[in-house]
Amino acid sequence: MTSRTHRTTARTSSEGRAVARTQTLLKGAAGAGTVRRTTLPGGLRIVTETLPTVRSVTFGIWAHVGSRDETPSLNGATHYLEHLLFKGTERRSALDISAAVDAVGGEMNAFTAKEYTCYYARVLDTDLPLAIDVVCDMLTGSLIEAEDVDAERGVILEEIAMTEDDPGDCVHDLFAHTMLGDTPLGRPVLGTVDTVNALTAERVRRFYKKHYDPTHLVVTAAGNVDHAKVVRQVRRAFEQAGALDRTDATPVAPRSGSRALRTAGRVGLLNRKTEQAHVILGMPGMARTDDRRWAMGVLNTALGGGMSSRLFQEVREKRGLAYSVYSYTSGFADCGLFGVYAGCRPNQVHDVLKICRDELDQVAAHGLSDDEIHRAIGQLRGSTVLGLEDTGALMHRLGKSELCWGEQMSVDEMLSRIEAVTPDEVREVARDVLGQRPSLSVIGPLKDRQAARLDDVVA
Repeated sequence: MTSRTHRTTARTSSEGRAVARTQTLLKGAAGAGTVRRTTLPGGLRIVTETLPTVRSVTFGIWAHVGSRDETPSLNGATHYLEHLLFKGTERRSALDISAAVDAVGGEMNAFTAKEYTCYYARVLDTDLPLAIDVVCDMLTGSLIEAEDVDAERGVILEEIAMTEDDPGDCVHDLFAHTMLGDTPLGRPVLGTVDTVNALTAERVRRFYKKHYDPTHLVVTAAGNVDHAKVVRQVRRAFEQAGALDRTDATPVAPRSGSRALRTAGRVGLLNRKTEQAHVILGMPGMARTDDRRWAMGVLNTALGGGMSSRLFQEVREKRGLAYSVYSYTSGFADCGLFGVYAGCRPNQVHDVLKICRDELDQVAAHGLSDDEIHRAIGQLRGSTVLGLEDTGALMHRLGKSELCWGEQMSVDEMLSRIEAVTPDEVREVARDVLGQRPSLSVIGPLKDRQAARLDDVVA
């Protein structure tokens, strides 16, 4: 049974000096980690999950900035900056950064999303001080030299080219643009060739100083860690960089908003000479804070989340029309997307799309059976637990929960929310989401006659 305790230190010492505030957020039963949060005077939050039975630690720093925070001319700046923070600081060259972690057999990487960026390292528990020092140095002391910006530009342009060479990846960017248009959420995280070529060192430096303030950052660590030691080491690293000078700072709150997505019947087509046609048929979904997201997760799992799902059975098993077919959800602060992806031979595009559209309409009108819902609940429970069996996944959950929801939910609570979903709730969500008129994105070598028929799919 998971228990919650709230043990908070005083905000000021007897001398009136601001001190850190620490809370024990979750204290689990046997085998579960203890989650603690400390907020430093400069607004930096440090969240750890202690698992004494493992020998590894994954340490990460999350920045509350993503591609949706970019202006049109800055599209790609967040991802560009992610690359540049590995290029060197006053204390370390790019080689020093990579060699330090390689020398202890660790792994280090980063990723940029629509609403956040994460830098992380996975090491043995005894090497955690090194990981903290290296990653904190990168986040607080990056030089962002003009020559590094110019050199890395070529790397990022190659990454854009690599994505465009993978139509199964590229179609997701096309679908986001089809649904969201020329908005921050509708633009690609990587940026475009034109926007990346236009970015200068000075513009990236200004972006860095604006968005990498400690109030925008969350530090996370999961594994065999001592919370107090992590706090001391992180605090020392940030103080050495002069990054905790503010004593009245308030951490940035989770994003919020109420912008509704209103798109219907849109078709996005990129006619390319590919072996397969790649399609996404979808509609507006749910914001990540929507209370109905648990029912949406069950619906998504039953529709296209596994080998027993409706779409997999109808498209692949019964008719052999596709190798890969699945559904997915993307939730943002103020809106969301639901999509069905399939890759198939170009001459079978309309057959696949008709089956997918018919299944969505059928579930919207009549719902799923109780057996399908109960099977999806079991599958979702199991995948939730199995997906948290390593320190990297736990670190990811800590950071995303802190930035996106401002709270930490135990695994038991998550499982309880999933188990509490009722068939009626799933059917209601199916009516609301799947009952909307869909939009469509397609990449492939479609002939003019095939392309002309795409509008019929979303009519």
